[in-house]
Amino acid sequence: MVTCEVCVEGVQSAMAAARGGAHRLELCAGLVEGGTTPSLGTLRIVLARTEVDLVALVRPRGGDFLYTRAELDCILEDVELIRSAGAFGIATGALTRDGSVDAGAMEEILKAAGPLSVTFHRAFDMTRAPWEALEALIDLGVDRILTSGQAGSAPEGQALIREAVERAAGRISIMPGGGLRPENVRGFVESTGVEEVHFAALVRGESPMTHRNLRPLMGADRVPGEYERVITDPDLVREVVEKVRGSG
Repeated sequence: MVTCEVCVEGVQSAMAAARGGAHRLELCAGLVEGGTTPSLGTLRIVLARTEVDLVALVRPRGGDFLYTRAELDCILEDVELIRSAGAFGIATGALTRDGSVDAGAMEEILKAAGPLSVTFHRAFDMTRAPWEALEALIDLGVDRILTSGQAGSAPEGQALIREAVERAAGRISIMPGGGLRPENVRGFVESTGVEEVHFAALVRGESPMTHRNLRPLMGADRVPGEYERVITDPDLVREVVEKVRGSG
């Protein structure tokens, strides 16, 4: 029996995935940048309106997986809130500057998670040495690894995923994600021997809004890459504040 985990953004998608027969949900926000932590309100409503095991993504921002102490504290706070809300598990990951698993950060996260199921998400795909990372995550006691096989999609990374399953030898679950569709998923499962799969099942639809203003843009016109951070410039803030106050 292969477990099908569906990645969803928001309440409507979560309810749709549950109706479609998903065995487990991964709830997130900000899918356009690879996913970020969903709001506590969204989490609670999804838990109230579905009866499927729910994993919440814990990722405080897009971009890389190298976190400051303040960002790690945010992760720990979110993990405790997710645990208190009654979720099945969390999906998260932290790396060091050189692309290794940040064992210290993960130990703190696992302690905060307690009995929750823990997935090390696709931060695994950004590690410099996947087999070293695999053993580190096994030693830490992580339940599963979500991976595209360090490639653009799981089918492209199929060889690495197959080897990961062999190396794991039942000590940790290898869950492929990225590019799995109805036409390729059965062959992929048979080829790799995985027991869990992760996919999004996304389609585009039109907004029901009848009044539309196409001039303003509510978000960025370009999504930053994984190694490009968008941060606030205190000098620019100061300049604007001074102009507003008439002192600049």
